[in-house]
Amino acid sequence: MALNFKRTKLACYTAYFTMSSIFSLPPLLFMTFHSLYNISYTLLGTLVLTNFCTQMLIDLIFTLFSKKFNIQKVVRIMPCITSLGLFIYALIPAFFPQYAYLGLVAGTIIFSVSAGLSEVLLSPVIAAIPSENPQKDMSMLHSLYAFGFFTVVVISTLFIKFLGNENWIYLTLFLGALPLISAIMFKMSPMPEMNGEENSSKNSESNKNRTIGLILCVGCIFLGSCAENTMSNWISTYMENALNIDKALGDILGMAMFAILLGITRITYAKRGKNISGFLLISMCCAAFCYIFVAVSTNTILSFVGCILTGVFTAMLWPGTLILMEEKVKGVGVAAYALMASAGDFGASLAPQLMGIVIDNISVSQFALDIGASLNMTPEQVGLKIGMLITAVFPVAGTILLLYIRSFFKKQKLMN
Repeated sequence: MALNFKRTKLACYTAYFTMSSIFSLPPLLFMTFHSLYNISYTLLGTLVLTNFCTQMLIDLIFTLFSKKFNIQKVVRIMPCITSLGLFIYALIPAFFPQYAYLGLVAGTIIFSVSAGLSEVLLSPVIAAIPSENPQKDMSMLHSLYAFGFFTVVVISTLFIKFLGNENWIYLTLFLGALPLISAIMFKMSPMPEMNGEENSSKNSESNKNRTIGLILCVGCIFLGSCAENTMSNWISTYMENALNIDKALGDILGMAMFAILLGITRITYAKRGKNISGFLLISMCCAAFCYIFVAVSTNTILSFVGCILTGVFTAMLWPGTLILMEEKVKGVGVAAYALMASAGDFGASLAPQLMGIVIDNISVSQFALDIGASLNMTPEQVGLKIGMLITAVFPVAGTILLLYIRSFFKKQKLMN
């Protein structure tokens, strides 16, 4: 008798939606932590690094040792780890304010473990569930992260505005309780069989082609993550400082709109999308154009539109590459998804950091002073624009890589 995985699929969607609070809530509370607990900006930045390093560690562990884990059990306890991390994140500063930062670090480490597990495991669970349209299911899963991000931003902003930042603990406890819904749903749902590692073929040439195909997908998700996360991390600052748009307006129309377009594009592809390799190629090419256009345009409105549209063109670069891998590289297991998540996380950290380094160095240079004087711009504005121009290398490289990927899979006859 065939199992009904509808509740399992819904549990995955709910888990991915609630997991977005791990990424969207902490940055919204940084100023609160700074004012209430006198935590320096450097230490706050270390929380971001802690989050990233913990997720990378989880990705690498599952890449190397995925067959050692009971995947179904890990998936079921994963939402509980999210809740535990957020509860510690809130309660230690509440009851022991003198140890507030240690509580934030401990909570960050714990919920970052869950975030790493979510990236590694939820996609292969969805891929393992029998479906008439697996592309739809995968893009739907990742669209819920974008909508969850937007929802948390709106709820948190309104909560702090009307109830005050001193009540942030109640907000965090509320968001921490939501993943328990997913835990209950997973407990009541059947889990599909999943491979802990890739299925090997006796044909050495076939194995070689699969390995090359997987490496190409890893490179693609890395460059796609760079393209998505550079803009998502810098769009607010760019609009405020480079385009002279009011911060509140820039956050609402910038960051929130970027997330909404990200989600809408993923939902649209889920319903109507096909030919993922071609879609990725067009998306990466258009993302490259947006970066270059935003960097060189002197028109505020057009630059604003270019920033926003990047959300449309980068929306499928991460989930779409997972779809591409599942379609073209046969027999992949959890280890492959873990490797892909690791590459995506690395891109999400490297590219925004590179943008910051470029801005810092260019802004204090004589070159920026000279260019700024001739274009009626501040050195910081010059730095931001050059930063956008330099980080355009990621989607440009991604476009070239995707051209090769399409040729490779066609030549090796790995295409469905």
